[in-house]
Amino acid sequence: MVDDTDRAHLRRCIELARAALDAGDEPFGSVLVDAGGRVRFEDHNHVAGGDATQHPEFAIARWAAAHLAPAERAAATVYTSGEHCPMCAAAHGWVGLGRIVYASSSAQLTAWLADLGVPPAPVRPLPVTDVAPGVPVEGPVPGLDEQVHELHRRHRGRA
Repeated sequence: MVDDTDRAHLRRCIELARAALDAGDEPFGSVLVDAGGRVRFEDHNHVAGGDATQHPEFAIARWAAAHLAPAERAAATVYTSGEHCPMCAAAHGWVGLGRIVYASSSAQLTAWLADLGVPPAPVRPLPVTDVAPGVPVEGPVPGLDEQVHELHRRHRGRA
């Protein structure tokens, strides 16, 4: 169940997504929070330079592997503006991170982009649970998902 603390972290993810958009990048943002509620790492997309692997969820997985013990990773939560893509879900699973909470789903994003006339991505948008079935996942979150939708409309010049 998504609570007020979860919503606060998701709002931060949306702020990071907005910062990415304002910097000319795709609007995605993510936050890693430890079991004690402390933000340990946050980032947004950096794909505008041409490296499509520069997702914040992937950066979180790499940072966590380098800085947290396995038990700390398993107890952490990753908050994100959009559900992990298959690449990021795999990294999350391989590193052993815990719960994921997302504002908007991959299914929503796929529909939004199709409505905007954007061609399909080169990688199938699988749900996190299809890629990393042992990871607890919550989302989308009504109200916050529409804020993410608006960022994608802005990114595609439709806001």
